[in-house]
Amino acid sequence: MEIHIRAAKIEDIEAILEVVNDAILNTTAIYDYDVRTLNDQIDWFTEKQEQGFPIIVAVDENDNVLGFGTYGSFRLKIGYKFTVEHSVYVKEGFSGKGIGRQILSELILIARKQKLHTIIGLIDTDNAGSIAFHEKLGFEKTGILREAGYKFERWLDVQLMQLILQ
Repeated sequence: MEIHIRAAKIEDIEAILEVVNDAILNTTAIYDYDVRTLNDQIDWFTEKQEQGFPIIVAVDENDNVLGFGTYGSFRLKIGYKFTVEHSVYVKEGFSGKGIGRQILSELILIARKQKLHTIIGLIDTDNAGSIAFHEKLGFEKTGILREAGYKFERWLDVQLMQLILQ
C-alpha cells in the first residue's frame, strides 16, 4: 500500500471526523467524552486554517484518508508563540504501518519551515506505543502530570514529550 501525505481539504472532513470520533469513543488518546458533529469539525478546520496551522492527511492510492495530523497553540500567552502542541491520529486498523510516522515527520518539517521552536506532545501514560513512537522521532520525556485527565471512570496521567526543533 502506498501512502501519501498532503494538505487536508474540506472534502476530507467526514473521514477526519470518523477517525476523531473513534478515538473519542474508544481510546484515551483524546480526553473528550462526546463525539463531534460534522459542523464541529468544519469549525475546527476553518479555525486551524485561519490561524495558519497545518492539517495534513495520510491517504492511500485511492485518496482514502487513513490518518491525519495537525498542531496548534500550546498556550495562548504571547510568550508561547513559538511552541505548538501536535495531534496525530491513525484510522482504526491501520496502526503500525508507518502512517503516524509519516504524518508526524511532515508536521515537524512544516513546523521548522514556520520557524517554530518546539513541539509538545501530551500522551496518556498508559499508551506505551505512542510514547515509544515519539521517542523514535526525537521527542524527550519532560514530565508527567499526575491525574490530570479523567475518562472511562478513572484518573489519567499525562506524559509530556517535547521536541526542540532548532
